[in-house]
Amino acid sequence: MRRLPAVLVALLLPAAIQAQGDTATFTIANFHFADGESLGVLKLHYLTLGRPRRDGGGHVTNAVLVLHGTGGTGRQFLNPLFAELYRPGEALDTATHYIILPDDIGHGGSSKPSDGLHARFPHYGYADMVTGEYRLVTEGLHVDHLLVVMGTSMGCMHSWIWAERYPGMMDGVVPLACLPTQIAGRNRMLRKLAIDAIVLDSGYRNGEYGSRQPAGLRGAAEVLFFLTSSPRLLQRLYPTRDSADAGATQWMNRVLASTDANDFVYQFGASRDYDPSAGLGKIRAQVLAINSADDEVNPPSLDLMAQLFPRVKHGRFVLLPISDVTRGHGTHTVAAAWKQYFAPFVAGLEQKSR
Repeated sequence: MRRLPAVLVALLLPAAIQAQGDTATFTIANFHFADGESLGVLKLHYLTLGRPRRDGGGHVTNAVLVLHGTGGTGRQFLNPLFAELYRPGEALDTATHYIILPDDIGHGGSSKPSDGLHARFPHYGYADMVTGEYRLVTEGLHVDHLLVVMGTSMGCMHSWIWAERYPGMMDGVVPLACLPTQIAGRNRMLRKLAIDAIVLDSGYRNGEYGSRQPAGLRGAAEVLFFLTSSPRLLQRLYPTRDSADAGATQWMNRVLASTDANDFVYQFGASRDYDPSAGLGKIRAQVLAINSADDEVNPPSLDLMAQLFPRVKHGRFVLLPISDVTRGHGTHTVAAAWKQYFAPFVAGLEQKSR
């Protein structure tokens, strides 16, 4: 999902949440990437809702880290479909929880190729992105413990990495719409096809295409559309030939107007180092993993969760059936589809921490 305009956010977000929101940028000097590259100044933009609470020992008790998907930003979680969780009495009520919504490396207001380095920007991977998230949380926000780490799609995958790399840092982990194993098969092939559509275009010019985006970006967007859309939802929204044609044109125009080709290539290439499968048994936190049956990115027909999830010692996997509420891969941001599992999970974590 793309960043909402500030004016639209103000209209959609409850006034109480607006009043609590803080936006800032955390700067890291001489950030070193896993492949040996470095960046003199790494900027990590973020939004927070609510306020941290500390126990008698000074440890934060109510922080929740929410991680966005590929091409998204932290502001996507101000979408009313997700933000209903912040309302009074809901699972992430901002009167009682401290919500951290970062823009990851290569995304939103954080450092990214389109800022000026283009294809000379360091080739970050998921490991680097999680390192940046961790340093933002611990060094930038001085949070030493998280009630929940949760994420959607790419953020879902990051949450698995968090659970393995920092096992004592959180009470619970909620991965939404991903699999805890290396991206392979059709998923990887579609990502490569999308990247190739851009970099093999003669107009790409090694990333120095200026203001004229390479034509291959359209082909890459078409791959993205197939990978993430929901046939049931689209049939309901565009029930006629003409409405479907118009909807496709509008969708493509929005994507092309808001997407930079270099950023896209880096974002989709970053998953190359992801594979938490070997370390699933190390996870100490409680896990609630949720996928939907109409998700073409993580199709249940692969049966991978049946093979992988038994390695998780303290967890539950929920596969949501297809319904009028689910939206394919985008179900991860529709709280109404899964909050009946999420709310008691969070309440149980809070009960144990008291």
